[in-house]
Amino acid sequence: MTFPLRAILALVVPLSLVASLWADDPIKGLGPVGPSKKLHTGFQFTEGPVADATGAVYFTDIPNERIHRIGLDDKLSIFREKSNHANGLKINGAGELVACEMDGQVAAYSIDGRNRRVIADKFNGKRFNAPNDLVADSAGGYYFTDPDYSAPKPLPQGVRTVYYVAVDGKVTRLIAKDLPNPNGITLSPDEKTLYVIPSLSTKMLAYALEGPGKLGESRIFCELKQDEAKKVTGGDGLTVDQKGNLYITTASGLQVFDPTGKLLGIISVPEQPANVTFGGKEFKTLYVAAKTSIYTIPMEVAGHRFSGKK
Repeated sequence: MTFPLRAILALVVPLSLVASLWADDPIKGLGPVGPSKKLHTGFQFTEGPVADATGAVYFTDIPNERIHRIGLDDKLSIFREKSNHANGLKINGAGELVACEMDGQVAAYSIDGRNRRVIADKFNGKRFNAPNDLVADSAGGYYFTDPDYSAPKPLPQGVRTVYYVAVDGKVTRLIAKDLPNPNGITLSPDEKTLYVIPSLSTKMLAYALEGPGKLGESRIFCELKQDEAKKVTGGDGLTVDQKGNLYITTASGLQVFDPTGKLLGIISVPEQPANVTFGGKEFKTLYVAAKTSIYTIPMEVAGHRFSGKK
């Protein structure tokens, strides 16, 4: 018979200390393999973590309009000031840092942070509401969500939905109907499924992909567990590991689902998480953006990397 590590620790140390050392029983084959660590703090609201090819992590502090970088030595630096309220980040195939800027556009920054170019800022002649999160595909395009958070009123686009920017710059609205604030977005490792998290719903959506920017049938992928003491908040950002498991940030922590939509477990975080990515030398560390701080959680499994098209 095997026992959870937390139960073993309880035999030799006080329960209060066990709780601080280890918040959750590990998920078999995934982790965590150790406790969470508050790596950096003192921010207003952290979001959008992403790792580059080396494992260094970038994240945003939205109210302060800054993009930060965490090196492999865990040292913090400022990558970019005046980020136009950048939120979700991704690295594209050219090594640029691509940002959803809530001021109405998706833009790419050179890896030194000095140069910026706009990838998309309009659909049907009108600015986007407030681009929130994105994922890059191997065809060189970007899927991104456009909710109403901090957007002008009335909404410039009239609906809260999802867009695709093709490699040639053409923008397509993928979903015609209004969604309950689409927020986190990612692809399956084989890029045959697009996942979308509406933050005002417990139901996470999945869309079959028939090609770059071409949605097929939709379905409810899973239903998020909710904290009974809080109102329905749905999910926020998410990441995916090499096995195709999804890690969704929620009020109760990181809810982990396998590719079939089965809940595998919930990883606790000291502050409510907003977004998460895998990073570090072996891409086996979760970097969690949680309100005022960045936390790290060591894992057994590595994250999947969307390298984009060069």
